[in-house]
Amino acid sequence: MKKTLQFAALAGGAALILAGCASAERPASDPADSAAQTAPAGPRIAVAYEGGVLVLGGDDYENLGEFDSEDFIRLNPAGDGRHVMVTTSKGFQLLDVQEPELTDLVVPADTAGHVVSHAGKTVLYDDATSDTTIFDSAELAKTGDALPEAEVIPGVTAHHGVSVELEDGTLLTTVGDDSGRTGIRVLDEDRNEIATNDECPGVHGEGTAKDEVVVFGCENGALVVKRGEITKLTSPDVYGRMGNAYVSEKSPLVVMDYKDDPDAEGYLLRNITLIDTEANTLEKVALPEGVEYTYRGVGRGPDAEAVLIGTDGKLHTIDPATGEVVSSLAVVDPWEGPAEWQDPHPSVKVAGSFAYVTDPADREIVVVDLDADTIAKTVKLDHVPNEIAAVG
Repeated sequence: MKKTLQFAALAGGAALILAGCASAERPASDPADSAAQTAPAGPRIAVAYEGGVLVLGGDDYENLGEFDSEDFIRLNPAGDGRHVMVTTSKGFQLLDVQEPELTDLVVPADTAGHVVSHAGKTVLYDDATSDTTIFDSAELAKTGDALPEAEVIPGVTAHHGVSVELEDGTLLTTVGDDSGRTGIRVLDEDRNEIATNDECPGVHGEGTAKDEVVVFGCENGALVVKRGEITKLTSPDVYGRMGNAYVSEKSPLVVMDYKDDPDAEGYLLRNITLIDTEANTLEKVALPEGVEYTYRGVGRGPDAEAVLIGTDGKLHTIDPATGEVVSSLAVVDPWEGPAEWQDPHPSVKVAGSFAYVTDPADREIVVVDLDADTIAKTVKLDHVPNEIAAVG
């Protein structure tokens, strides 16, 4: 049975709680009040920094507003063309990047986790309860003073997980508990279990490729879900962890990160995984000497190519069929891996034909035109950028 929850009352209460630790009000000097009336058309980039979030907009990426928040926040597009979900200690807070405004609307979560948007649905996951909350993205875009109704699917046992809903209402969700994560469940539109797999230790991450084929990473391979059937692909190494999927819904080819040493220190990786969801094949590919990256460093371009920001400071374009680096563009200075995964370090997000690369060392966002393979603009910031989200 589906359970629907109206968040109107919850949102106000959560906002009052949130106000105790992070102000959602604009400072008096904030330009957002005037910018809201004349906000330029074009893309929106949300940039998290220590203690806040700012919004860049228009073809010149001007600063449209800055908003106080917590010291470390995460950012994910809501999939509605209007909002970014700001992950805080209180839950998922809606940042309207079109106004812009950090709203008082919060979807409460004890441990807010993954945000997935697909097939017109925005799916939120609470790691503390393993509850899944599903919004209609079009309704979310119309949000005024209250959040729209949402379907809430109670979790079984709490774990760091993720869920995705397909076009026909099928729900794929991870399985785990406090002793570890083991696999996934497939639920039909009435939320009855129709398939399961427990051969995915450390299951993490999700990506939806062409024809709604979904992949999940494991510590020894990946799960591929195709038309309700689950296939396990095995890593070439005894320990071959994949935790993040970089996908294009136009391509059956999936790029994933890859870690082959469970005892390795730090967060830098030197290999990638290529998965062909039509052929059900998995291949480990080594990057060129001197090129390493982190989980934040990969995206997919307008032609489904992979783009990777390496420690050599170059944005590498990679053929997802072969793993070959077909071009490289210097965009930032060479850099070293972060001491902690939350620490600012170069990352990349792609929207349309542009890649947005953070440069914490120089407090910049580098905008790359992927069609022309050139730097289109460098945006100076007053803060050290951490996570970013691109809309439009």
